[in-house]
Amino acid sequence: MNTDRFRRLAGRIAAVLAEMNEAQRRATVLRVAPDNYLVRPDEPPDSYAEFLARTSGPLLHEPPAEDRTAA
Repeated sequence: MNTDRFRRLAGRIAAVLAEMNEAQRRATVLRVAPDNYLVRPDEPPDSYAEFLARTSGPLLHEPPAEDRTAA
């Protein structure tokens, strides 16, 4: 019985540490994002490449059509 309690406690601690790690990783991505250091942040990008360079964090890709559900 004590081993079950210990495993649950260890799982909760691991979940908290994983969440803290993800929050720290996200904060670092936002802190070093190139769009925080723009000279003219209110002006639109001149090209698509500049748009991609300004985007914070990794881009999310749409799933393949075969994996999407028809809605």
